[in-house]
Amino acid sequence: MVQIPKTPAPASPAPRPLPTSADVARLAGVSRATVSYVLNKATAVRISEPTRRRVHAAAKELGYVPHAAARSLRAGHSRVVLMPAPGFPAGPLYHRFLGDLQLALGRLDYTVVQYGSMGVDGDEAARAWAELRPVAVLVPGPGLGPQGVTVLKRSGARAVVTLGPRPVEGAHALLMDFEAVGHRAGSHLAERGRRRVGVVVPEEEGLAAFSAPRLAGVRRALHGTGAAVTELPLAYDEESAARLAARWPGLGLDAVFAYNDEYAMLLMRALQDAGVRIPADTAVIGADDLMLGRLLRPRLSTVHIDLPSGRELAELVDRAVRSPGTAPGTHEVLGARVVPRDSS
Repeated sequence: MVQIPKTPAPASPAPRPLPTSADVARLAGVSRATVSYVLNKATAVRISEPTRRRVHAAAKELGYVPHAAARSLRAGHSRVVLMPAPGFPAGPLYHRFLGDLQLALGRLDYTVVQYGSMGVDGDEAARAWAELRPVAVLVPGPGLGPQGVTVLKRSGARAVVTLGPRPVEGAHALLMDFEAVGHRAGSHLAERGRRRVGVVVPEEEGLAAFSAPRLAGVRRALHGTGAAVTELPLAYDEESAARLAARWPGLGLDAVFAYNDEYAMLLMRALQDAGVRIPADTAVIGADDLMLGRLLRPRLSTVHIDLPSGRELAELVDRAVRSPGTAPGTHEVLGARVVPRDSS
């Protein structure tokens, strides 16, 4: 038997030491204090632009980044703004809003962290968020209570901001009047002479907090007109839309507010496949004013929703962080207006 000698595994190279601010200072020809001022974006000290460029170039060459935890210890708080992932299916409008907000906060030198908390919500979720010691927390939708706000503030959060239909004690509240969205849609259909109005109620978990006030808004708009309102549960899939379209003749509806543009496009295609003429037989209106709605035939009528700009909300967060003793405020931020097109 011939034995093949084992080839020894090559020795792994010794790990390179992590670069330090002292290394950056030596390469850039400046003091460590200057490196700290430049990389931590200090505004109290004036640093020339050529010096800033040298420091950034040296840090890039060495692969050096400031230590966030050390910076937090020096400042007494972090620069992390925590944004819990929404516990509901978020559409393109909401994602665009969050993207704008993240960019605006980044320009103010905050680090935005999105936190996924599947299976955890309310005050229990607040305890999980508090472990990361954020300087501010932006909570989308309902669920957070006063106890959760207290937990976050005791952990060092200087600002807690909620985005939803109701204020929460102790938090800055951005109130979104979702009933107004349904009211605008219902009023538009009533003005067009529609008297048998269906309202799509999504079956997806987490959307009831938004669909219920929209349904209430349609009812309020049609109250006293003699019009009837019919709830239409609908899952966001083609099979569910096809089943609803097959029942359409028996429902006797001459209009439908489809919750938002995505559900409207889903249902409109199913109705057209079933031979329902839009708007001759049934008028259709959505909400969110997505670009795709303008590309349909017929073009989709919609309710345009005015969300606060990312810059405005970022500035509100920054003011709250700088003045943590300021009493929480309530701001109504959602506007709604109808954009009439061919489908209604």
